[in-house]
Amino acid sequence: MRYMNPFVTEVDFASGELSAPGYVIQRKLSDMASMYADEAAARRTLADEGDRLIYEVQGVELPDEEGQIPHCTTRILPGRIGDEYHMTKGHYHARREQGEVYFGLSGRGCLVMQTETGETSVVQMVAGSAAYVPPFWAHRTVNVGDEDFVFFSVWEARAGHDYGTIERDGFRKLVLMRDGQPTVVDNPRIS
Repeated sequence: MRYMNPFVTEVDFASGELSAPGYVIQRKLSDMASMYADEAAARRTLADEGDRLIYEVQGVELPDEEGQIPHCTTRILPGRIGDEYHMTKGHYHARREQGEVYFGLSGRGCLVMQTETGETSVVQMVAGSAAYVPPFWAHRTVNVGDEDFVFFSVWEARAGHDYGTIERDGFRKLVLMRDGQPTVVDNPRIS
């Protein structure tokens, strides 16, 4: 590992904007349509409203080597596709034994987690919440409020991201609006 100079990045808690992001990722509905349980609602939304932004990630670029601790902010816009709230794609770590920490900056959301053996957990997050994603747990965040849900995350650089397993298998739990409230339900696509 080479020596690096220390640095500081300013974070706007309301927007998630970093003062000098090394990268920005925007996920629009066209990137996410197959992730929603009601794909017909996703297609209707695309046709009626266009390709809306679902979420944005701004991160600090660091080498993928032992000892490095990448970090980023994620801003999920409010809204729903059908009854399902806006969410991130979700992922396992490529190195399953690596954990992650999420810290709520603004808004209100849920952190949906699952293991490959079928265990699930859904925790609420608000500004000031520090949520721990243990090793071996896939994780996805969901905006259940009426404003942007913004959080800060940190992980070990060698953890990597496995989005493919979630794209193929989905999450066992969904967060839907039921009677005007966020409700966690079983995913009907997963038996």
